Amino acid sequence: MTDPHAAPSGAPAPEGASGAPAAGSGSSSPNRRGIVGEYAFASVCAALGLYAIIGAGFIRVPPGSASVLGPRFFPYFVGAILLVASIAVIVDIARGHRGQPDEGEDVDAHAKTDWRTVLLLVLCFLSLLVLVELVGWPIAAAVLFGGAAITLGAKRWWMALLIGLGLGIVTQLVFGVWLGLSLPAGPLLNWIPIFNG
Repeated sequence: MTDPHAAPSGAPAPEGASGAPAAGSGSSSPNRRGIVGEYAFASVCAALGLYAIIGAGFIRVPPGSASVLGPRFFPYFVGAILLVASIAVIVDIARGHRGQPDEGEDVDAHAKTDWRTVLLLVLCFLSLLVLVELVGWPIAAAVLFGGAAITLGAKRWWMALLIGLGLGIVTQLVFGVWLGLSLPAGPLLNWIPIFNG
């Protein structure tokens, strides 16, 4: 007794019926493009790291700053990390490890732009240009961070301002005091000896 669902003799078997992969013959082309893209991205990152390392050597170090790390430290540090990580990624790709493609983001392509939020964020960044000379970097950074966080939906505005102030003071200490860069502390903090140098 014959199977009514069997394919007639001479008819091609359905895809995947004989255990062969159902993917079409053109699947190797997207894979090749993906590998080339990963190599290209890692190579650009390696070039940026090398550029940062070379460029850091041309930064002028003011005399008498041998006791601090100086302005070359962070470009050297970031450039070295970027270069080493990029080379590690290139070697990993060459060994056959591939990155998994991301799933589609849950974004409404038809949603209208929230121009109020965009305008408020622009004003937060512009406030930094005005306030940094008037009240100093820590206060200006607090206004920038706190204002941006509140604009983007932070529920506790006072916490956003406190975090911004903490980040401003830390960056003031690291870059303005420790690294010796010109970063104004402002009249509210300039009387403290550690900020006044």
